[in-house]
Amino acid sequence: MIIESENDVTPAVLKAMEKAPDARIREIQEAFVKHIHAFAKEVRLTEREWEYGIGMLNGIGKKTTDTHNEGILFSDTIGLSTLVCLMNNGANGSTETAAALLGPFWRMHSPETKSGDSIIRSPTPGPALFASLKVVDASGKPVANAEVDVWHASTTGMYENQDENQADHNLRGKFFTDAEGRFSFRTVLPAGYPIPTDGPAGEMVLFQKREPWRPAHLHFLIHKPGFKTLVTQIFVDGAKYIDCDVVFGVTKALIGDYRKHESGTAPAPDVKAPWYTLDYTFHVEPGESGLPTPPIK
Repeated sequence: MIIESENDVTPAVLKAMEKAPDARIREIQEAFVKHIHAFAKEVRLTEREWEYGIGMLNGIGKKTTDTHNEGILFSDTIGLSTLVCLMNNGANGSTETAAALLGPFWRMHSPETKSGDSIIRSPTPGPALFASLKVVDASGKPVANAEVDVWHASTTGMYENQDENQADHNLRGKFFTDAEGRFSFRTVLPAGYPIPTDGPAGEMVLFQKREPWRPAHLHFLIHKPGFKTLVTQIFVDGAKYIDCDVVFGVTKALIGDYRKHESGTAPAPDVKAPWYTLDYTFHVEPGESGLPTPPIK
């Protein structure tokens, strides 16, 4: 098709894509072309602005490494990750869900850890946290032998793969639920942290005069055949930035009851007040149990 005006471009591209063999992929690609072309027309995108946008895409690729996924971070900071998560969980978006975005720091092979043990693998400051958790199905029946990955940032504001002073897999662990669907572990109370701002995602956030911070939270990934894999985060109630999470990940279902204890006998003899406990029950839906692609190695 010979292009005669700007109105010919979109139909020409769509016509060229007609023979793509996969119907679903073709549907997605066609919708993308329609929307990105409509966007360019709506804002009357200039050549200089187009060049800047292409530079951001290139920058996302250049900034992504084995230990940092800038593409996922960018998706997170424009709310796309949370939107896709909510559309695909909780009965396909019809009800509230405990699912949350994966984030850019999940690792596939966290060390298997016995229930009740600590995931602190190198000296990590912060008050002790004792978490007691349960996994049940939609009817409330315990889900036994579910595989649960746990990970979180240290009180320095960094995950262990970002920080050479932390041991490998510090504050990470893999647990299996018992016959009652329960597992527990010891760690430190998580702290909030800023996202990296030295790449395109951070540049965009700072330009928009937004706070680049995430409120304190723990990450969980629950996997068992016959159930849809649940990826979620449990936020510290009352944490700073909980109402302005830079990646829009906080929903009411994800705010946990982190209880502070100023006195009494701690669950471990080496712990002094204050210390914290967390009790939370995860509900998993029936469905496929596939694992996501790890954003980092």
